[in-house]
Amino acid sequence: MGIVIGDRYELLLGLRYTRAKRRNHFISFISLASMLGIGLGVATLIVVLSVMNGFESELRSRILGMASHATISGNSEGLPDWSGVAAMASQNPDVAATAPYIEGEALVKVGSEISGTVIRGVLPGEEAKVSEIGKHMASGALGDLKGGDYNIVLGYELAQQLNVAIGDKVDLMIPQLSVTPAGVLPRFRRFNVVGVFRIGMYEFDRGLVLVHLDDAAALYRMGSNVTGVRLKLNDLFQAPRVAREIAQMTPGAYFVSDWTRSHANFFRAVATEKTVMFLILSLLVGIAAFNIVSTLVMVVQDKQADIAILRTLGATPRSIMAVFMVQGSVIGVIGTIIGVSLGVLLALNVQTLVPLLEAATGRQFLSPDIYYISDLPSDLKLADVLQISLLSLALGLVSTLYPAWRASRVQPAEALRYE
Repeated sequence: MGIVIGDRYELLLGLRYTRAKRRNHFISFISLASMLGIGLGVATLIVVLSVMNGFESELRSRILGMASHATISGNSEGLPDWSGVAAMASQNPDVAATAPYIEGEALVKVGSEISGTVIRGVLPGEEAKVSEIGKHMASGALGDLKGGDYNIVLGYELAQQLNVAIGDKVDLMIPQLSVTPAGVLPRFRRFNVVGVFRIGMYEFDRGLVLVHLDDAAALYRMGSNVTGVRLKLNDLFQAPRVAREIAQMTPGAYFVSDWTRSHANFFRAVATEKTVMFLILSLLVGIAAFNIVSTLVMVVQDKQADIAILRTLGATPRSIMAVFMVQGSVIGVIGTIIGVSLGVLLALNVQTLVPLLEAATGRQFLSPDIYYISDLPSDLKLADVLQISLLSLALGLVSTLYPAWRASRVQPAEALRYE
């Protein structure tokens, strides 16, 4: 009498083999190691990709909070009639706000301390519409920049290096020469510190100062010209299209650029790093998943007598193969569930756990003078979790094929010869 295939005994028998107490405890140990290995690999992938997502999102937010979605600039002499250019750009429905700016390089000096920096001349009221710097003032206010008063706002790291605070004075020197009775000297001007901003990116906190647009124009002798007009868009991901449309509208020798051009290599590098990290860490999941192969091979060797009895009762090779595929898949599923649970838990608490680790070890993992961001952000995405889970389950299933096929090839007569 044969076994009725419709009974679906393969699933029940596979589950029974999984939870049964084996005579060979080493097989149980390998099974447990496979589960934990898959779990750790999946958890690591989820945490790393979440941190990479957080870095990318945070960098984009901070860079574009200080830079601009798009810019319209002129030639080396500057952009005349910036208000007309701004009005023309505002006709595009995707442009949310505009602001003029003057930008140049300079040296900032206090006593014997001197440092290179970038000067940006702005209109405080207009600048607040296109950037978020007003939200990141550590002290003072952006509105304290008034034309003719020669006030200045410094980045936090630069202020720390120069050891200045609100009320102190700094000297700005620019690479343009002035002819004086004493000879040809670099042009410089003393400014009053009225504010300090802290973006959290060393690039800006260390290398940018803000002055009023009129003071920058006087310092660089630009008259009514400006370097360009900064644009904020309703959707920053539409910047390339909007830039092309504005370029077609703009008469004269104007240059229209957007953030995907000025920071394209940087964001492309971040995306490439994320892809490479996914591929590398997937190997960890693969190695753990293929430990299932050794586990099932040992189980098949241990259960040859059982397989032979099943075959004599009428079980087909396909049914035998299904039994051991169920057993291996259960290991993969449990390992994946463990990994997803642990990975999601860690990814959601990275910003809490990292400060605790830093306090315990007494060292800062992300030094602000080396890395763009000094904290560790995390952005957990459902799509990443699903992708990693499916990858883990697929690898676990594939790793069962060879041992299950081997089990299906067991000959009853050979297996029972010495029983």
